[in-house]
Amino acid sequence: FDETLARPAGRCGSGRGKNPIMTATLEPVRPIELAEIREARARIAQTIVRTPLVRLELGPGFPEIRLKLENLQPINAYKLRGAANAVAMLPDAERQRGVWTISAGNAGQGVAYAARQAGVPCTVVVIETAPASKIERMKALGARLVPVPYEVAWKALDDRAFPGVEGTFVH
Repeated sequence: FDETLARPAGRCGSGRGKNPIMTATLEPVRPIELAEIREARARIAQTIVRTPLVRLELGPGFPEIRLKLENLQPINAYKLRGAANAVAMLPDAERQRGVWTISAGNAGQGVAYAARQAGVPCTVVVIETAPASKIERMKALGARLVPVPYEVAWKALDDRAFPGVEGTFVH
């Protein structure tokens, strides 16, 4: 799975004043075309930092390993790439409704940062045991936080819906 190509997971809400409902039909997994990677790269170029690829020196007899330093992203994690692409792919009408995610930290920061950069409202259903530093960072990035127990977050992830939360689910 290449998070650079993450797409919005679906729409939440019936639009008729009823409780939000997520259509959870997922497309089958297929190989990603090189053209799609190039398109995603262009979409997120203004949001992410182009990070270096460095060789890990382990010595003779060890395989060649290269590290992609995604800790240099503005949120210090790779999750920003997929979030930025998902937000960038939203049609204007969905952007106005906002985005939401479920997270204990990095995914929430990625969606919040990408949403802020795009001027899109963001809500994070955050697991209440998330580290305080991650919670504070999501708040600082402008996300509305909805703290919940782990079991509630897991159910919302499974349902792709959470009461009172509108917008496109990005995860």
